[in-house]
Amino acid sequence: MQYRRFGRTELQMPVFSCGGMRYQHSWKDVPLAEIPAKNQANLEATIRRALELGINHIETARGYGTSEVQLGQILPGLERDRLIVQTKVSPTPDPADFRRTLSQSLANLNLDSVDLLGIHGINTAELLDWTLRPGGCMAVAREFQRQGRVRFIGFSTHAPTAVIQQAIASDQFDYVNLHWYYINQDNWPAIAAAQRHDMGVFIISPSDKGGHLYNPSATLTRLCAPLSPIVFNDLFCLNHPQIHTLSVGAARPTDFDEHVKTLPLLAQANTHLQPILNRLEHRAKAVLGEDWLRTWKVGLPSPEQTPGHINIPVILWLRNLLLAFDMEAYAKARYGLLGNGGHWFPGQKADRLDQLNLSQCLQHSPHRDKIPQLLAETHDKLGGHQVARLSNA
Repeated sequence: MQYRRFGRTELQMPVFSCGGMRYQHSWKDVPLAEIPAKNQANLEATIRRALELGINHIETARGYGTSEVQLGQILPGLERDRLIVQTKVSPTPDPADFRRTLSQSLANLNLDSVDLLGIHGINTAELLDWTLRPGGCMAVAREFQRQGRVRFIGFSTHAPTAVIQQAIASDQFDYVNLHWYYINQDNWPAIAAAQRHDMGVFIISPSDKGGHLYNPSATLTRLCAPLSPIVFNDLFCLNHPQIHTLSVGAARPTDFDEHVKTLPLLAQANTHLQPILNRLEHRAKAVLGEDWLRTWKVGLPSPEQTPGHINIPVILWLRNLLLAFDMEAYAKARYGLLGNGGHWFPGQKADRLDQLNLSQCLQHSPHRDKIPQLLAETHDKLGGHQVARLSNA
């Protein structure tokens, strides 16, 4: 395993983290006695495999159902000084609710303290205000920190880049969990801001939200050869020293195996990456056109600025991935989440275009005349089925 300084926390963070959202028994809280022994044994085997590999950062959240309480059956029996334990708690308008939930998290984990507390899902300006307002959730977190029950405080986010930058600019956080990987590099300005504030940077779900890379399309597999799409994406991310760790949402002990193939390649990352990057770019230009790739984002409105709250940037992005890399399963899954993702994945599908006039909101786009038709075509290709967030399942 390789390790990187996790910003001003000074923690030596493994470049891969053991994310705790896929090995738990249930997304809902259930009594410990109702958790099958087979499931608990799998979780414990996954943690022990992570530690064997040097992955000593165990990351979970109160919102991950039974993950915390199941971890609480194994973590107290491990060498505490060897572990970096992180949980996350969502902000609430009433800080008393946040206090109760944070206390429950620590009780579930059977630990006196956690190394990293994340304010979970600062996805809007309102949620940031709930956190940072005087007497808000951050004040509670600071109290736990003074008591020695929390060492460092960060936040996780699916927010627009501007909201993430606002949170970072507050200088109240030691680290950030955010999305950034090959197929979605929009948050780079936030990563650069985090570096200026000497914050740790944790990448959320690079192999799942980063393209369903456990089951990649044949086209993407071919373009990434001789690397697997997982190893390519890991190497792409870790080739940037501003990034400190990538989450591996392991469901079983063997889920780490492909990721650790990245480690011996890091010293010569550019040599391995450049031919693949060239092929991916050439393919995208050939299919989508160079002008479209350079300008498709220009002047696009946010869902809040769009009639029907259609998420035009996301839909066009999914269209790009579908056409250029044949990422049909991923595009359908993400498109199906529109309308059902709340502030975690905001905006609506393009299923009511005949009832809406988009001319005003698209007036600053160089592609304003053709975008409505592209949205309609994309809706036809990706379908209108609903997909629930895992935590809502």
